[in-house]
Amino acid sequence: MAQTVKVIEQCQISPPPGSVPSTSIPLTFLDLPWLCCPPIKRIFLYEFPYSTQYFFQTFLPTLKHSLSLTLQHFFPFSANLVFPPKPNKPHILYSHDDCISFTVVESTADFTKLVSDSPRDVKDLHPFVPLLPSSRTLEDGTFLFPLMAIQVTVMSNSAFSICITFSHVVADGRAFHHFMKFWASICKSKGDLAFLEGSLSLPLHNRNIIDDPISLKPIFSEELWNLSLQNLNSKGLIHDVPSDMVRHMIVLSHDHIEKLKRWVSVRCKSHDPATLHITTFVVTCSLIWVCKVKSEEIKDGIILPNNDESYVLTFVADCRNRPQLSTQLEYFGNCLVSGNVVLKRSTLVAGNGILEAAIAIGSKVRYMQCEIFEGAETLMSNLTEFDKLGQHVTVIAGSPKLEVYETDFGWGKPKRSEVVNVEISGTISFSDCRDEEGKIEVGLALQKIQMKKFCTILQEQLREIAIL
Repeated sequence: MAQTVKVIEQCQISPPPGSVPSTSIPLTFLDLPWLCCPPIKRIFLYEFPYSTQYFFQTFLPTLKHSLSLTLQHFFPFSANLVFPPKPNKPHILYSHDDCISFTVVESTADFTKLVSDSPRDVKDLHPFVPLLPSSRTLEDGTFLFPLMAIQVTVMSNSAFSICITFSHVVADGRAFHHFMKFWASICKSKGDLAFLEGSLSLPLHNRNIIDDPISLKPIFSEELWNLSLQNLNSKGLIHDVPSDMVRHMIVLSHDHIEKLKRWVSVRCKSHDPATLHITTFVVTCSLIWVCKVKSEEIKDGIILPNNDESYVLTFVADCRNRPQLSTQLEYFGNCLVSGNVVLKRSTLVAGNGILEAAIAIGSKVRYMQCEIFEGAETLMSNLTEFDKLGQHVTVIAGSPKLEVYETDFGWGKPKRSEVVNVEISGTISFSDCRDEEGKIEVGLALQKIQMKKFCTILQEQLREIAIL
């Protein structure tokens, strides 16, 4: 039986009155390209072994109050993106009455099914996802875009979820998860800031520390002025998805990953060791990318014709604490550069596909560590052009280093946390695992027949690797 939902409350949460002055924050050249990215949707699902009444009367007020206290320090999330007419530059503006849309919903959803390890209908999570409020247009033609919305969903006497939709232009994954852990810690302490003093690091909002070594900001600004702002405003809506599309969270154990590293290393003996870069990220990307491309041989019941088109894997690297930037981990904003690896389909589906992918990805990662701004000029075009390439692009989002499962609001680790928007963006998410250090959770969404093929191929590859 389909779940039913009931909206209990819709309100606005803002920083404590008078705690944050009106503030304008410029966008760096590392922020601007993310205006072309659909909003990020991240859900956290928690067990809650108490009554729904207890949740509403006791926990919900604490959740709201701790969010308000958190927004005092992470106020850009409650601000607006200001996009004025040319030649003025887009920026983030916090005004004293700005706030976040906060919705509370009650659902009859089966929590056990939602956190199941089996493939699930992608639509099962749609009722949990908040939409960003619509943009506004001022008399002079300036657009104002809200940057975050939050929905809390209660499942009767068993669980609750927190789902956040936010614009990537305001913050990257590290900055977002800094916000989430900060909020969770204050909530867990029931707002006792004295108890937390010294244990929580504050975000750094000074974006002037980001240099623009090759003057990309004017180029990106010009590209943005040529885009349709109405189109930007519509990004992130839940459009129709195939009726048979399923999402799945695959867990790779520490043993899987170590054997995969050894398997790649043994087959790389003929290569110069100085050029190899065999890491958990590299081998995991290689395995998942090859399995995904192979699974596309069957889609919608049709065997695709043999072709040798180029396939693209794109990923991002965090530049914080790099010598070229000297930016602290607490920097709030976007501090990411992207890397693309392009291989022919025939290479990926061949017997040495994982090996070839690992060599190419590892080489790109190593190069980016030395030349972090090399290729930075393509970040805008990557985000605007990849939609046109369809299934030939695989985008890796997230990282186990973000420690998603260390987000404890007082009821333990999340039972499951997922990037919801993998279903519409061709994205595959990576994160740490709730149960064991060293495991990696890989989240993706495919049509049912392709997912079945993907899982079969993955198990075959893991069995082959285990023989070594």
